[in-house]
Amino acid sequence: MDSPLVPFGRPPTERADAARNREVLLCTARAMIAEVGADHVTMDGLAERAGLGKGTVFRRFGTRAGIFRALLDAEEQRFQCQVLSGPPPLGPGGDPVDRLVAYGRARTRFLLERHDIARAAFERKGPVPPAVGPNFSRPHIRMLLGQAALGLPDLDTLSLQLASALEGPALLFLVADQPPGGPSAGCGDNDLGTLLADGWQTLVERIARR
Repeated sequence: MDSPLVPFGRPPTERADAARNREVLLCTARAMIAEVGADHVTMDGLAERAGLGKGTVFRRFGTRAGIFRALLDAEEQRFQCQVLSGPPPLGPGGDPVDRLVAYGRARTRFLLERHDIARAAFERKGPVPPAVGPNFSRPHIRMLLGQAALGLPDLDTLSLQLASALEGPALLFLVADQPPGGPSAGCGDNDLGTLLADGWQTLVERIARR
């Protein structure tokens, strides 16, 4: 059996009007990010653009970072559904090592494509969290390592180390730290996402002795 869905935040129990307001705000936030970038999305601007009171935005998200955590939550739920019920090799039914490779490649792409949202989800005056979203990668990797039956010792520690290569601020901040002329987060053969995904595949294949 695959890992359970791990929510980023608390499952909402909402009235119908509150649920509608939430969807309006999230759709508006996505549109603003696409138009002006995450750095220019503010609580006041979101309220004005959505046609809702500023108090509604604060009650829904609490802080500016809360807006982006809610966006990540929705994206994370969709990603996990692909992992848990989508087609192989990412989804169930494939060889566990192939699934592990596919998971790392997909997770790297997922985070890099949303790095601006994930960075904005950090509270500016709060501590940097150890991971971007819920702790889904570690149990999923642990499950696949167990299914692969590679004869490796201490799968719990190994899964923690492998998950650390996919999650957390280090991966997200790589994009911002690229020097001029360095690899980008685009889709070319030498882009950062491809380099990281290829490195993950090499790591997994070495562990599996392929």
